[in-house]
Parts: sequence; C-alpha cells; structure tokens
Amino acid sequence: MIMFIFRTFTIYVILQAMFFGLFYLLYGTPTITNWKFLWENTYNGVPLISIIMVGTCIISFGIGLWLTIEEKAKDFIVLNYVKQLAEPELNVKRNIPRSLRKALAETNELIDAQRKSLQRLANEKAEAHDQVIQERIVAERQRLARELHDSVSQQLFAASMLLSAIAESEEHSDGAKKNLLPVENIVHQAQMEMRALLLHLRPIALKDNTLAEGLIGLMKELEQKINLKIDYQIEEIQLSKAEEDHLFRIAQEALSNTLRHAKATEVELLLIQRDGIAILRIQDNGVGFDLKEDAKAASYGLKNMTERALEIGAKYKIISIPGEGTIVEVQVPLKQRMQQGIVKKDRQDIDQEK
Repeated sequence: MIMFIFRTFTIYVILQAMFFGLFYLLYGTPTITNWKFLWENTYNGVPLISIIMVGTCIISFGIGLWLTIEEKAKDFIVLNYVKQLAEPELNVKRNIPRSLRKALAETNELIDAQRKSLQRLANEKAEAHDQVIQERIVAERQRLARELHDSVSQQLFAASMLLSAIAESEEHSDGAKKNLLPVENIVHQAQMEMRALLLHLRPIALKDNTLAEGLIGLMKELEQKINLKIDYQIEEIQLSKAEEDHLFRIAQEALSNTLRHAKATEVELLLIQRDGIAILRIQDNGVGFDLKEDAKAASYGLKNMTERALEIGAKYKIISIPGEGTIVEVQVPLKQRMQQGIVKKDRQDIDQEK
C-alpha cells in the first residue's frame, strides 16, 4: 500500500511538471497576464487548471494501480516457481522472462546440490557417531579384560597353584587327594574359561601386520597361556585390508569358542592358498555339537562369523560331530585378483621391453 501511494504521488508530480513545463515553453514566465487562461477558460463551469490537476491525479492513480497490479502478478508468478524449487525438477510453464527462468533453474540446481550435501553430512555424522560408539565399546572391553586379568585371573592361578601344592603334599591321605582332584579340575576349567573370555574381550588388532603375521602372533600367545597342543600352518596371502580384518576376527571367534566350549586338547589352524582360493580352517578334537540342536546356544558366535564371511564374499561352513570335534572353514576366492596381478605384471614387462 505504501509503495502504491508513493508511486502514484511520484507519477502525479511528474505529470504536473510536464504540463506546466509545456505551458512555460508556450507562454513564457508564469504571470497573471500570461497564464490567466488557466482559470478564465472553463468547461461546464470548471476552470481549466482544475481539470488539469484532477485529470493528472486520475491518470496518476490509474498508472500507479496498473504498475502495482503488474508487480503483484510478477511476484505471484515468481513465488509459484520458487515454491517449485523444492521439487526434484523445475518445470517452467508460464511465460516469464528468459533471464528469470535461467535464474530459477540455477537456483534449483544450487538447492539440489545443497540438499545432497546436507544428506552426505548427515550420513557422515551418523557414521562418525557409530565409530565413536565402537571405539568406546572397544575401550570398555579392554578395560574389563585388564581388570579381569589383574584380579580374577590371577586369583584363579593362585588357587590352582595352591591346590596343586596341597595335592602333592605327603601329609594328606590318598582319599583327601582324590577329593581335591575334582576341585582342581574345576579351577583349571575356570582358568580356561577366563582365558577364552579375555581373548574375546581383548582381541589383538592387526594394526600394520599382515593376516599371516597377526595369526602367528595370536597362536604364539595361546601357546604361552593355554595348555593345549597347537599346530598351525600359515602362508602369506595377498588379501585386501577388509578381508584380512574379517578373517582375523573369524579366527579369534572360532578359537574363543573352542577354548570356552569344546574341551579340546588339540587345535589346528591353517591359512593356505590353493587353486586361487584363500582357505582359513580352524579344527579341534573337542566334544563337538549338533548343529541343529545346539545352534541356538552358540548362535551369537556363529552368526557373527557368518556375517563377517558374507561381507567379504567368502564361503563359510562349519562341520561339527558330537564327540569328535569341530571344523570352521572360510574360503575367499582370489582368481580375479590373481588374473589382474598377472595382467599388471605382463604390462610392466612390456613397458620394460619398450
């Protein structure tokens, strides 16, 4: 409304200036003698000067109203197209200036780019949040493992040593020694459970090591802490970082299950490459289990290993016979990678020859 009044008043002043400027050119300096025709000449009793002033006022009002309506119409059209910017595609159907259509299309592209950028930032924020949570979980598990090792594990070891000393003492009768044997077995089993739990809570990270180096380090650590016969055959195999990490975690999970549930006396680990396939196999001579009946009891560990194998496109299978033992095997295909390596090597040889 204010713009309409201001526009009308401005047009009125301009028209008045035009009329009186024209009279100045025709009749010279405004004096009573020169300009008396403005009030002496009448039309239906209305002086000419009044007709001019009222006429310019009406014309100014009309022009101001037309300009305001035209501006509102353009604003309405632009508003409709600006609303369409929220849509995936801007479809311009009305007759508007080409420059405005181009500006609206560019604005639409900018908003679309900003929308995608916000979505990417939101995804990155969620991933960073998940990573922070995972890091906190790992830190808490390592803290629990450290406390268990420093307290419960040491106490179990002390109890085991004390029971062994009592059992070997000559002061006790054979009956007393026989009664101490089950207690000693229980403490020994508790030690095995604790060591398996520590292995599960505080996994050794590969860091800058290869899968073969990490598995060798893991097996050597188990040899020092676990009273089992451990055999392993490990070969260096070219694998991606994700494949190495997942295979290492699968080996940890399988060994942890063996220590906690299998009651095995022998464990064998293989990491070999045959016919373009990397094979990881963990085998024990423990009590085994029925896959159909006992799968629910070990569902978490089995599900975890299965998911890790599927994530790297590997074949996973587990064979367990009650009373004989369990075999966990993962096969990662390497044929395509080997072919790429051969082609790359051939290209290098050709370049060297050139």
